Amino acid sequence: MKLELQQSLSSEAEYEFALARAEAFFDLPEEPDPDSQEGNEFVALIAAIEAYEAIHYPIAP
Repeated sequence: MKLELQQSLSSEAEYEFALARAEAFFDLPEEPDPDSQEGNEFVALIAAIEAYEAIHYPIAP
């Protein structure tokens, strides 16, 4: 599965895929450079995951 980085996550399958892809970045010895392609992907994945969770898994205040 490939996600376009500008799109929002529209299904649980896309959400699970994004989580797995983001997890791979956490396994690296250090975070990717924010100015690199990997860094851009990491930031986009985290933003998409957070947006999906805010809608589908809200945390009560």
